[in-house]
Amino acid sequence: MTSSPTPGSAHLDTAFSPARLRVSGDWTLAHYTALKHLSEKLRGQYDANTSIDLNGLGALDTAGASLLVELLGSERLGKTAEHPDCTLSTADRALLQTVYCSLSDFCVPIKEPEISVSVQLLTRIGRAVDKVWTDTMQLLGFVGLILEVIARGLLRPKRWRITPMIAHIEQTGLDAAPIVALLTFLVGAVVAFLGATVLASFGATIFTVDLVGFSFLREFGVLLTAILMAGRTASAFTAQIGSMKANEEIDAIRTLGLDPIELLVVPRVLALLVALPMLTFLAMLSGIVGGGVVCAVSLDISPAMFLSLLQSDIGIQHFLVGLVKAPIFAFLIAAIGCLEGFKVSGSAESVGAHTTSSVVQSIFVVIVLDAVAALFFMEMGW
Repeated sequence: MTSSPTPGSAHLDTAFSPARLRVSGDWTLAHYTALKHLSEKLRGQYDANTSIDLNGLGALDTAGASLLVELLGSERLGKTAEHPDCTLSTADRALLQTVYCSLSDFCVPIKEPEISVSVQLLTRIGRAVDKVWTDTMQLLGFVGLILEVIARGLLRPKRWRITPMIAHIEQTGLDAAPIVALLTFLVGAVVAFLGATVLASFGATIFTVDLVGFSFLREFGVLLTAILMAGRTASAFTAQIGSMKANEEIDAIRTLGLDPIELLVVPRVLALLVALPMLTFLAMLSGIVGGGVVCAVSLDISPAMFLSLLQSDIGIQHFLVGLVKAPIFAFLIAAIGCLEGFKVSGSAESVGAHTTSSVVQSIFVVIVLDAVAALFFMEMGW
């Protein structure tokens, strides 16, 4: 027959000197509210010299043990429970020890101070500037590595990988020719429409021919082609090399004693160096043809007159200015695409992130260099 539960209690016995705090009854969750009030009432009525008597303690659970720790303090309760005169059971002692150790180790998490919006903005700007600087240094180092491998390859023609280079020329050049021709044809038509609309108010629609010729030979032909290659080819290079990096094929190539730069990067770079100037030439022709079609349909400028005006007003130097930028753009687009592929960490998410990064970086570099080149040629009078 089990005894009925006795509500827990604690009272200060002043018959002893020093006074003694006697704890008795069941300190369990069922009596938690009453025991909480009792603990609050007793708090401050005893001092460090008051002895503790736990021999009358009945049932004990975690809730009661936590109240005892709050009432007596973890260090004091631990000494009392471990005292030889204490008749607590081993289970109750272990429970008390676990609870007061947990409460002693627990600390309220310190809330981090809020950072002002201005500091956060400056922090993000600083991180962005640092990332741009780091990426620029990595790109310059990678460009130097590519040039070193190409220079070493000039002395050893047998190591040239002609077959992969031809395959990449087909992928980056021949397969891209239709989209480049269509895009530049349409842009040439749009430029001619805009030029005719603006120049008509000045009675100078004939100069639409010069507008189309100058814009495509110097800027639009190479710029549109480079942007298309940045979106089409740089992303393909990053995805191809990134997938190999994720599958540990790059490590296998190094294990075989082969150079990944010579094996994977140089054929792609050389292929784009060949393909982009040819695509640029195609883009110039397509853009001029698109402008010529609009001039023939809307401005009654015959093809023969269109070609005659081009020949008389536009010198060969404008064609050379546009074409000389193509190899530089090609080299940087291929280098950025391959470098981002080598940065892949090993997951599909990383492949996607670096593919996007290669496209963004390539387009940014192409536009910046084109603007710098335009200013340079303008100052030089070319």
